[in-house]
Amino acid sequence: MPQPRKRATIREVAKATGLSPAAVSYALRGLQVSEETIERVRQAADELGYEADPIARALASGRTGMIGLLCGSLEDLWQQALGVGIGRALKDNDRYALILDAAGDPAREHTMARQLRDQRVDALIVQPVNPAAPFWAELCESLPVVSIGDGLAGARTAGEVVFDNRSGVTLALEHLRDRGHRRLVLLTSTLASTPDRPADVHVLAEGGRLGLDIEVVTAPQALTAATEVARRMLGDGHRAFFCFSDSIAYGVYAAADEQGLRIPADVSVMGYDNHPMSGLLTPGLTTVDWDIDGIVRAAVRMVVAAADGNTRRRRIVQAPQLRARGSVG
Repeated sequence: MPQPRKRATIREVAKATGLSPAAVSYALRGLQVSEETIERVRQAADELGYEADPIARALASGRTGMIGLLCGSLEDLWQQALGVGIGRALKDNDRYALILDAAGDPAREHTMARQLRDQRVDALIVQPVNPAAPFWAELCESLPVVSIGDGLAGARTAGEVVFDNRSGVTLALEHLRDRGHRRLVLLTSTLASTPDRPADVHVLAEGGRLGLDIEVVTAPQALTAATEVARRMLGDGHRAFFCFSDSIAYGVYAAADEQGLRIPADVSVMGYDNHPMSGLLTPGLTTVDWDIDGIVRAAVRMVVAAADGNTRRRRIVQAPQLRARGSVG
């Protein structure tokens, strides 16, 4: 049985080029040597099959090349799309994403944030389940953190891409009101243990201002569980739904179809993140678009700069757009 090829060492590359190991190291990193030397060293490294040892490189530089991505819940299809976009954008910047799922659980989020720090990631991107948790302030003291969606209360983050939830909620509720709805259900994944998430706070305040009767109900983002909650609400006679993720809205579609109810003739549904699939439904889901591509670009730009030691803190407020497609009757 053939033996696996032994990894070529930097000393072997140095011997093949007649240079010192230090000079070879500089050349491989494109530092302090001529272009001719860089080309000669890289050619020798390719011929010998030399690959930089990532562990040794991390020990020498203090960097792993890994960026943590802590998602609030990967049951949410929009967050899955966000993870794909961030992972690919980091790869384009010679970084790699280590993706973990908090599964909507604040305690799990706390544990996983600490685990990513202990894994020595160079920086962390988080879409927080509990943005008001006190541990964020401590974590940001030891690790550059970029938050998406909500800012982290009391924490000195490296950057924030926050949603203008006040405007987003107002767009959605005014659209529902203008279409004649006065009584509606808000389906949100927010738990009773984290009641101060900005979007949930704004919806109740705006509902009062607009004269709307809003019942807040917790709904998981997984399709089967969201469908079960929607089925129960439809059974109670509710016919207008504002869902704080398109994934939850898909559950309303499924439950309405089971009961022979038509959207929008019998049931009105509003989403909140414009997942690509929302435009393919019949009718298409009316939702609030946060420009996922712009979020990915901004978050990756911030986290790469922070990982490279740039201490300038940036905050971008993401503006919403209403995508009216016909699901609100």
